[in-house]
Amino acid sequence: MSGRRINLGAPAALGANGVLRFTTCGAVDDGKSTLLGRLIVDAGAVYEDHLAAVAKASVARRPQGEGLDYSLLFDGLEAEREQGITIDVAYRFFTTANRKYIVADAPGHEDHTRNMATAASNADLCILLVDAAKGISPQTLRHMRIAALVGVQHAVIAVNKMDLVGFDETVFARLAQDMSQRCAALRFVSITTIPLCATSGDNVVHRSPSTPWHKGPTLFEHLEQVDGADVALAAPFRLPVQLVARTAEGGRLYQGRIASGRIQPGDEIRIPHGNRTARVARLMSIDGDLPEALAGDSVAVALDAELDIARGDLLCGQGPSPLLTTALKVDLIGFSEHGVVKGRRYLLQCGAKTVTAHVKAFGPRERFDPTQTPPTSDPSADLGLNEIGEATLACVEPLAFDAFSDNRFTGSFILVDRATADTVAAGVLRGAAIEGQGVTQQAMAVTKASRVAMHGHKPAILWFTGLSGAGKSTIADLVEQKLHARGAHTYNLDGDNLRLGLMSDLGFSPADRVENIRRAGEVAKLFVDAGLIVTCSFISPYAAERDAVRDLVAPGEFFEIYVDTPLEVCAARDPKGLYRRAYSGEIKGFTGVDAPYEAPQAPELVLSSATQTADILADAVIQRLLDAGVIF
Repeated sequence: MSGRRINLGAPAALGANGVLRFTTCGAVDDGKSTLLGRLIVDAGAVYEDHLAAVAKASVARRPQGEGLDYSLLFDGLEAEREQGITIDVAYRFFTTANRKYIVADAPGHEDHTRNMATAASNADLCILLVDAAKGISPQTLRHMRIAALVGVQHAVIAVNKMDLVGFDETVFARLAQDMSQRCAALRFVSITTIPLCATSGDNVVHRSPSTPWHKGPTLFEHLEQVDGADVALAAPFRLPVQLVARTAEGGRLYQGRIASGRIQPGDEIRIPHGNRTARVARLMSIDGDLPEALAGDSVAVALDAELDIARGDLLCGQGPSPLLTTALKVDLIGFSEHGVVKGRRYLLQCGAKTVTAHVKAFGPRERFDPTQTPPTSDPSADLGLNEIGEATLACVEPLAFDAFSDNRFTGSFILVDRATADTVAAGVLRGAAIEGQGVTQQAMAVTKASRVAMHGHKPAILWFTGLSGAGKSTIADLVEQKLHARGAHTYNLDGDNLRLGLMSDLGFSPADRVENIRRAGEVAKLFVDAGLIVTCSFISPYAAERDAVRDLVAPGEFFEIYVDTPLEVCAARDPKGLYRRAYSGEIKGFTGVDAPYEAPQAPELVLSSATQTADILADAVIQRLLDAGVIF
């Protein structure tokens, strides 16, 4: 989600107050791009040729001669200029005598909330715009919440378009107080309120004669003096390893970009996994050896001891240690129209580390219902697009991280759909969840290997998937009969049978379907541990859940068997009358009719029950097991 970069040239030397990264927040048409354009023009940070080009483009957009369209300084995409809205994030660099600025113009439209979150994730300050005539919008509240969530320190409440309300102090005071109270609950370090008019420049850079009652700073004055301390440099040393390389002498170099802190040769380095330590022998960049490296530098580190370090591991310095756990307390921002579903396995990417994780539980979430203010909370079973909520995640392996409140650079992550590679959510790590209440796995004297040796065949999960009416249960039943005749130890898990007992509390929503397959997979895993061959007949419409069951057992123990039968054939069979009820609207969310089925992309076996008998197809399964060495 990287935005385009509009660069005014190389920044000057660092100003007296350091660098300040800030972004704009608010709803569509609140004037974010116009405000930033006016700011950099009045601050003298636009080249004359660029300003001339924008003036020419303004004539094309405003043929009535309404003057310069300041938003064009940031809205550079053709689609943005056509629609008059910001779509992507536009970055600008400019400097004054006092400091250096990195400013991000973020889109206000709800469909582009993820772009706004990206911009805010690197900002020290956010300008929350409120239209003085329209008031506070749900999208502004969402942006405010996201800005606080991703660690923005300072908030500026800019009540824009004051000219539309006659620069009425009462209107400003009411809106400023309302926003200030909402921001106060989010623990920003500072909150500043400013009345302004971006189009005419009132209180942007120059103080406005229309607001003699405003005793505070202009926007530019505030930006010039606000604390822009480099929190990355002040935080403990963290280097996520992106690459492990071999030197000509046979040693190892651990390469990556320093997330926080500083390092120099001789410093002690700790690896959270196993609590191992070593010292920095050499510190290098592309230009050669370094006496020191700081946050933001890309370096290669050589240690004085050989340690088992791989991509994704975290090199840490002295000071507070990162957390290391499989149970995470997080806050999430939903990026997917399909939602984040409880129980579904996703890829969690934190720095250079990727682990498989799933949501164990959701806490309250904020849906920002436009009909209700403040936002509503609803602990339902999924997190929708643009929603913000608390959650508990479980990872398949320990993750080393810092709480976001301590280190925003190693305390943030994204969730990625395993099947589509789409980013479904971004989040911040709040800490370790209290898990298990002292429950540990009990070691057993009789092992899986001893059970397998007694049975005389290998264990396996035969996972039959396909549409309702495809013939899964019929084929699975015949396969078990043929295996039983060969003396194999088996069990048949049928989806309908399990819904009469173990799954009787579940419905057919996407979240319930995920939980249905999760439970079935855990039961099938136990049968494999017992050394059995277990046949499983489930529609299992989602590829991610089938893959999650595959991950529960060893390689070669899971056979995905796709009973590939056309929808029209299944509907014609309709053994339970379900298709008739689904097409009439009596049943909602029926797979293949008004709910999706994700066909396997690389199954171990494909069966066509439309062209061959169930007995022939069962024999094909037996032959596949013989070929794989599961039975002999």
